[in-house]
Amino acid sequence: METPLATVNSGLWDMVWSAGPMVKFVILVLVLFSVVSWAIIGYKVLVLRKIEKESAAFHDLFWEKRQFAHVFNATKNYKNTPLAGIFAAAYNEITGLKKAAEGGEAWLRKEDLERFERILKKAMDSETARLEYAVGFLATTGNTAPFIGLFGTVWGIMTSFRDIGAKGAANLAVVAPGISEALVATAIGLLAAIPAVMGYNHIQVRIGRISTEMGNFSSDIMNVLEKQAGKKG
Repeated sequence: METPLATVNSGLWDMVWSAGPMVKFVILVLVLFSVVSWAIIGYKVLVLRKIEKESAAFHDLFWEKRQFAHVFNATKNYKNTPLAGIFAAAYNEITGLKKAAEGGEAWLRKEDLERFERILKKAMDSETARLEYAVGFLATTGNTAPFIGLFGTVWGIMTSFRDIGAKGAANLAVVAPGISEALVATAIGLLAAIPAVMGYNHIQVRIGRISTEMGNFSSDIMNVLEKQAGKKG
């Protein structure tokens, strides 16, 4: 004896299988959207978890060592956090300025600070773009999947009415199967869109927190550099 759940699953599969070619194509597209969306959500959640953990550790290291050379040597152990990339961009510029400085002169002048702000801003933009990679697909899925499903439904209903005209009958037994098959496309569209929207919002909130942390870390670097400006050695 079949369980109610098995009956429902069997009925749903039968409706999908008996749908027209266009509705089947729409359902296939929506299933692909859903699979890719879930893959992106799972991957991003794991990556963001690593980033948040490493960012906290790297920030502590920065203030513990307080020497840029030691912190830079440790960046190879922090491959996930964007703070390491931001710090490396600043340190590379510091190294260049120190090499160019003549003996006895300060390697960092007040007018160099504005250039460091631009370097840090560029590094932050680059790291933010890396964090947001592929996240836009979730927004696309959330915005378009319901309409793609609705298109499949409209197409299926049009086909049903055409069949009604061909058969010359308009009773419920003739109309219901075609319409129910068409409505499956809308249901699958919603099933693809809802997790994508929820995943997108969750990921964007976490990226926003990391972006704020990057801004604060850049300010910390600038504060250290401002104290160093004009000093020799």
